Amino acid sequence: MSTDLEATPPAPGRLLNVLGVTFGIAGAVGGTIGAGILRTPGLVAAQLGSGGWVLAAWLAGGLYALLGALAAAELGASLPLAGGWYVYARRCFGDAAGFTVGWMDWIGHCTGIAWVAVTVGEYAAFLLPDLEAHQKLVGLAVLLLFTLIQLLGVEAGSGSQKLLSLAKAAAFLAVVAACFLLGGPDTRAAATAAIPTGPGALATPAGWTGLAVALVFSLQAIVTTYDGWHSPIYFSEEFSEPEDDLPRSLIGGVLAVIAIYTLFNLALMRVLPLPVIAVSSLPVADAAALLFGAFGGQAITVLALLSLAGLINASIMGAPRILYGLSRDRLFSPLVDRVNRGGTPTVALVLTSLAAGLLVLGGDFTILLGLAAFLYVSLYLVGIICLFALRLREPERPRPFRAWGYPWSAAIVLLGSVAFLIGALLNDTANSGWALLLIGLSVPVFQATRALTPAEAP
Repeated sequence: MSTDLEATPPAPGRLLNVLGVTFGIAGAVGGTIGAGILRTPGLVAAQLGSGGWVLAAWLAGGLYALLGALAAAELGASLPLAGGWYVYARRCFGDAAGFTVGWMDWIGHCTGIAWVAVTVGEYAAFLLPDLEAHQKLVGLAVLLLFTLIQLLGVEAGSGSQKLLSLAKAAAFLAVVAACFLLGGPDTRAAATAAIPTGPGALATPAGWTGLAVALVFSLQAIVTTYDGWHSPIYFSEEFSEPEDDLPRSLIGGVLAVIAIYTLFNLALMRVLPLPVIAVSSLPVADAAALLFGAFGGQAITVLALLSLAGLINASIMGAPRILYGLSRDRLFSPLVDRVNRGGTPTVALVLTSLAAGLLVLGGDFTILLGLAAFLYVSLYLVGIICLFALRLREPERPRPFRAWGYPWSAAIVLLGSVAFLIGALLNDTANSGWALLLIGLSVPVFQATRALTPAEAP
């Protein structure tokens, strides 16, 4: 495994170098594809009003993720250490900035895990109505299940992620195939007759200014749907050959997601006319109902559960690596870098699951999801800034992989991230303000943590 001379030596028990490209791609696919793709097509169609522009927007969102993956691949291959974005921020800007980035990343992960757990409970209640009054208990049970899987070790977590991602991809491709084989003019006509759209249901942007505004709003939703493409970076230290495995995992994972999302949107438009997609909160359910009747709703619920299972497994596997990295570098309690024989940071895992469980019980998910979106794009922006900074400050550093098209590819992601954050500040002021407050809260937390953390022995 590649090492970094400035890394703090690990405590007894260590992460295992047993992961490969198959897991990396499964992690990227599993960490990205969730319930968002089931809902977002309707939002995008309502904004753009044209099938061509809808597909262009989804491809643009995929390009943003791909260019971000190229930047992350260079950073991760040159600094193959556990901790994710925190590693690069600390290297560039010091301990305080590194802690803030790690704090943002871990809080974002816990929020996402909690939301997924609650959503699993909601979908389970749809399949089994007797669970209606126990949705949060179902969410907590799912959280406990995946925590226990991770406690078995990294190979158990890796195996479950590969299986869930394969099942998820197969299920989505089955839906795509059914739509292309069974959809057509007849289903679009039936949908138009069965689902009222009302006047003005399909907004057609007026002029280039209107189109630009619609694209910005659409890309905000699409970029959020692509969140998770960076999942392999949390396991940089655990790849057998990180200099090769990590770039291939990031790039391969993003390309797989782009292909699935593009085919999924084409399949929806094969079955439903765009005005119907635009007014639907869950267009894939409407398409399934047309194709399969009452059974369609249950089939889509199972698809959603598969998507969410892979997502929660990837998130609950990655989040403890953030705390592990902070702890190993003496920015957090040294107790948190304990690793069991299976290669799982056990204390970090328990803390992550407890935090997510508390959010399941008492979180306001409308606020938390708004926070998470702002935090994740902020992390992408930090990563791009670190890429520029390290290229300037450390040109001699070995870089097994170099971002294709640098500096222009990185500049596109930087500008896209800034535009997203400005849009969020202007259009979602409350949640963005809470996110900034949360980032600021990292300062006193860092000071308290450093005061309670014993200094490293000379």
